[in-house]
Amino acid sequence: MEHKDPYWYLHVGRASDLTGLDRVLYRFFEMLPGLLSIGTLILFVAFSFMKPAWAAYLTIAFSVYWLFKTTYLSIHLRHNFKRIQHNLRVDWSERLKDLRHEHIVHLVIFPFYMEGYEVVAESVRGLLGAIGDPHRIAVVIAVEERGGAAQLQIAERVAGEFGSYFLDCIVTVHPDGVEGELRGKGSNMSYAAEEARQRILDARSIPYEHTIVSAFDIDTVVYPHYFACLTWHFLTAENPERVSLQPVPLYNNNIWQARMLSRVIAYSSSFWQMIQQERPEKLATFSSHAIPFSQLYRVGYWQRNIVSEDSRIFWNLFVRNDGDYEVIPMAYPVSMDANVAPTFLGTVKNIYLQHRRWTYGAENIPYILFAFCKNPRIPLYKKLRAAAVQLEGFWSLVTHPLILFALGWLPLLVGGDKFNATVLSYSLPLVAKGFLSAAMFGLVFSAAISMYLVPARPLEYGRFRSLMLLLQWTLVPATMVIFSSIPGLDSQIRLLTGRYLGFWVTPKHRKLATMVQPMGK
Repeated sequence: MEHKDPYWYLHVGRASDLTGLDRVLYRFFEMLPGLLSIGTLILFVAFSFMKPAWAAYLTIAFSVYWLFKTTYLSIHLRHNFKRIQHNLRVDWSERLKDLRHEHIVHLVIFPFYMEGYEVVAESVRGLLGAIGDPHRIAVVIAVEERGGAAQLQIAERVAGEFGSYFLDCIVTVHPDGVEGELRGKGSNMSYAAEEARQRILDARSIPYEHTIVSAFDIDTVVYPHYFACLTWHFLTAENPERVSLQPVPLYNNNIWQARMLSRVIAYSSSFWQMIQQERPEKLATFSSHAIPFSQLYRVGYWQRNIVSEDSRIFWNLFVRNDGDYEVIPMAYPVSMDANVAPTFLGTVKNIYLQHRRWTYGAENIPYILFAFCKNPRIPLYKKLRAAAVQLEGFWSLVTHPLILFALGWLPLLVGGDKFNATVLSYSLPLVAKGFLSAAMFGLVFSAAISMYLVPARPLEYGRFRSLMLLLQWTLVPATMVIFSSIPGLDSQIRLLTGRYLGFWVTPKHRKLATMVQPMGK
């Protein structure tokens, strides 16, 4: 079937959106991540029974690779940490004086579903705490119709309290049950962006190319120089019209209230994003991010039929611009909520569901592979690099922690007497443990960075709470298996079997609303 639009595939969400050979091809690409990960694990288990020596050598090889990879990533983490420290000290408003910037308008979208007034109000109030002219900021509070009248009342209350301080502040209500839409953040933000285009930009004759959209989670609180830093990076980009901008998400809003498990997961997620900022060729947008409105409008906003809208929007733009699109790392933070629930088991459940949603980002793999097949204008080297990075990333996410911390000792258990009598069987625990122990030294550096990034300890918490911020890093090996590998495997199995995931909204729980404090006390 011929398509008049050369980018007809831009908003494909899953194989069922297609027909014929296109559907077969996309379905194969959906199965590919799971086939690679499960195939690796099955192969390792089979080797443990039939060729235990091979499995032992694989364990050692994975351990060596893990050590080198951990060292490599730790170096990037240190570099980004230094850049964040530097950028927090920079007077970005002073830097902007050398640039024409008064024409830039910031459009901030806050989508929310069932959050309370305190969460919404703190995020909007945080915009007023940012250095710069709030009359260059337009705010959209995007309500879900299915949230009911109470959520609309919260949005209208916040807009009434703070709206007059901004260029504009509108409330949008995303209708429920729209055909072809997935109930999730992407469909809500897309609806809100189109409403903002008509009610704010067009109504005020604001050029799209002068508008930067900050797509924020509802719990996102900006640091003081966020808008100035964002504007500077946008204006100094080689091609401002073809860049997204990515701050560093720090889960600091409620970090002192969070359980030890929540804290180590939160900082591990932040550290991964910090590492990615030092590898911009591998960076895609994540969670709270910024995009020129002109580009957002060009691709029809965020996809409404997928879970991973925050990263997919980058791939939409990358494909639509024939590979001439990139993410600029800002090395400047925004603060968000750590995943907290009233009970320990509730926290464990919420963290698992959140990470399953994040690791469901593997749904981008079939999208980019299919789009690369359809778009001959993207340079081949960019296609190969992007595909390799995505495939290796989701494959290693699932396989490496499971092999190193769960299955690595299987050859000793099932290898039989003949293998257990060899020198290799005696050496395996010592060699693997040695490499893994060396790799774990990186946790000492992670603990030190986390102590710097955490806001000042509230008076109601004692010094023991600070000590626990250091001891929490002993949980990392277990959390990598339980909250990275297993939800990642869950996500890939769902793609493999066609049991697609819906969007799960992370509940927000805070004992009180406290503004984020600057780092480096």
